[in-house]
Amino acid sequence: MAGHIPEEKVDEIRRSADIVDVIGEYVDLKKQGRNYFGLCPFHGESTPSFSVSADKQIFHCFGCGKGGNVYTFLMEIEGYGFLQSVKHLADQLNIELPEQVMDEEPTESNKESQDILEAHQWLAKLYHHLLKNSKEGQNAFQYLIERGFSEETIQKYQIGFSPTSKDFVVTFLEKKGFHPQTMVKAGLLSSNDRGEYTDRFRGRVIFPLRNHLGKTVAFAGRSMGDQQPKYLNSPETDLFQKGKLLYNFDYARATIRKQKKVILFEGFVDVISADQAGIHNGVGTMGTSMSSTQANLLKRYVDDVIICYDGDQPGLAAALKAAKLLKETGCQTSIARVPDGMDPDEFIQKNGGDRFQREVLDTSETYIAFLMSYLKRDYNLQLEGDRITYIEKVLQEIATLDRAVEREHHINQIANEFELSADTLKEEVQQIQRQTGRGQRKEQANRPAKPAQAPIKKKLLPAFHNAERMLIAYMLKDPIIADKVQEELGGGFNISEHQVIVTHLYAYYEEGNEANVSDFIENIEDSSIKNTIIELAMAPLNEEVSDQEIHDCISRIKAENSDRTDIKALEDDLKKAEQQKEHIKAAEIAMKIIQRKKELKNT
Repeated sequence: MAGHIPEEKVDEIRRSADIVDVIGEYVDLKKQGRNYFGLCPFHGESTPSFSVSADKQIFHCFGCGKGGNVYTFLMEIEGYGFLQSVKHLADQLNIELPEQVMDEEPTESNKESQDILEAHQWLAKLYHHLLKNSKEGQNAFQYLIERGFSEETIQKYQIGFSPTSKDFVVTFLEKKGFHPQTMVKAGLLSSNDRGEYTDRFRGRVIFPLRNHLGKTVAFAGRSMGDQQPKYLNSPETDLFQKGKLLYNFDYARATIRKQKKVILFEGFVDVISADQAGIHNGVGTMGTSMSSTQANLLKRYVDDVIICYDGDQPGLAAALKAAKLLKETGCQTSIARVPDGMDPDEFIQKNGGDRFQREVLDTSETYIAFLMSYLKRDYNLQLEGDRITYIEKVLQEIATLDRAVEREHHINQIANEFELSADTLKEEVQQIQRQTGRGQRKEQANRPAKPAQAPIKKKLLPAFHNAERMLIAYMLKDPIIADKVQEELGGGFNISEHQVIVTHLYAYYEEGNEANVSDFIENIEDSSIKNTIIELAMAPLNEEVSDQEIHDCISRIKAENSDRTDIKALEDDLKKAEQQKEHIKAAEIAMKIIQRKKELKNT
């Protein structure tokens, strides 16, 4: 299971981690009884059905059925392979892995991706070194200082400089063993018809663009003079897809979780400027439109998002588009206006971080308030037709609001501004909700959310089936019970899935292992079997179980096994009677089979 990482090290890392802390980085967990509950990050839901057990170090969603241990969670949430999840956790816990640990033999495409990722790390270090230690770099360094970047910020974000030499970076990469053509594909080098290679970003200030794990996966190069374009970014690659990444998310994640709020900027310079001014929960879309992937990522961490884009017309239009998308994911969204058409960086450089917080962020408008103001630009409200169209558009948006108090506030606002009856407007909103089915959904969504309970099974099952599930749940908890079941029942479970589970469980305990579900499921490769084990392990059980209860479960399972054997014997007799053309006898046997099956169904 552990590939080239020793099993003992895999176990040490898993046992050193607290699954509640790890999952808590992605899901807002609240303690309910012995377990923690939150909204499942793997499927959309309004009622928490995602449960994490600190005692058992496992998680399970009673909605979508996903479950596992801390490694399983990281593999699901981040798309890691098993080795990646182990290495990531080891890095988080500062646990050293053996030097000889290597990934599985990479495929040709994986090898290329690894080379490209490694080349980015080397170049980020080189560019930063050249900024601080070369003559050309000193000019770039002074340019950054004059632009308001502090030395601490330059160091933190590893801002660098690419020399004007055409072949300096080419030679550097070749000496590190990277093929130039691969580097062209990665967007680090350019080539011409004569087969000559040059640094794509030469003569520019370099801003490394990191993924959510803090690895550099692309660069943005800014010209310092008349060089065009002003900004030159890496092209999209398998490692760098703008719609899937948020700039600075790796640094901002902890503050975002602590403050339960995120500031969304358009560009990375705005993010850096805000961070330098003391606003550490900012992330950026890197100049592209907000994507549903990015919106869902933010929803995983926060409910409140403040959008702070440029104050010009394109910036306001982009802010409204992003706000609509975030609102659809369930985020409470507000828009901060930067005055005088400035961008956030310009405002901070001119007025300072305190004024930016007070005058821009703290005065942000709700989505509807911003929309009402923004839409007025498109209509001449002195004209009756435009006025009615404007009001209808605003009411359609008000109808989508979750909170009744917010709907009433904006309805009264419209009523007062245009001297209309609030009751009439409210009726119009309710009609829109009925037409869209929104009202019923909102009524359901506004009911107090209670964590989903953990029943043994969602649907009614035969008594023997429930007995098998309950028995396995106790066996997962106590090896003594497992020994007793093995002695009296062995593998005589009636459900094939249960037979597989107990076979693994007997072997697990025979190896001298203690009861530990998080450890046990590492031996299970079938995801369906693994999810069933997690579901049973998370089911509520009495702290103590009597020998009589265990005996009753075993007896019920044996009785079912016996009944099935009886029916199988009758079916064999029926087949023989039919072959010998003893029709009356065959009919009598068939009636017995029907009766036995009916009796079984009613037990």
